[in-house]
Amino acid sequence: MSRFVVRTARAGSENFMKEVREAVWAVDPNLPLADVHTLQYFYRKSMARTSFTLIMIGVAGSMALLLGIVGLYGVIAYSVSQRTREIGIRMALGAQPQMLTGMFVRQGLALTGIGVACGLVAAAFLMRFMSTLLFGVEPFDPATYGAVSLGLAATALLASYLLSRRAAAVDPVDALRAE
Repeated sequence: MSRFVVRTARAGSENFMKEVREAVWAVDPNLPLADVHTLQYFYRKSMARTSFTLIMIGVAGSMALLLGIVGLYGVIAYSVSQRTREIGIRMALGAQPQMLTGMFVRQGLALTGIGVACGLVAAAFLMRFMSTLLFGVEPFDPATYGAVSLGLAATALLASYLLSRRAAAVDPVDALRAE
């Protein structure tokens, strides 16, 4: 069994494959040709397992990001609900809803900043172990880290703002009775 590789700029076209068959059969008409493929075919075949692994890691990473966003919203919602009495007291003493909203947004962003900083440190540390799975991507890609950090900060800002506005709209008497 012999294997041959033909290198040409026309490789992969059906006309070229027809010419190769005719040339081989001109030498020996009984010679069968099997497994005639382009180099691109063999490359894709060799990379199939790695590509599948990377897709699965991407899906798992996306799910982790989604769970992080939902968890962040839940933590901020819980924080605001636990401070209903404080909100009622502040409003009864004359605090403006905008001031309360600003306070909750600042606190939510501060907590998010701490979480993002811890996450960036953990990601930078763990990417050293996963760098063998990366092809054409640097382990410390600032654009990716920045985009994820900004996405989480935007989620925290939106969650803090929406939840604090809802809490600031509560009647102070109802907030004081809720506890």
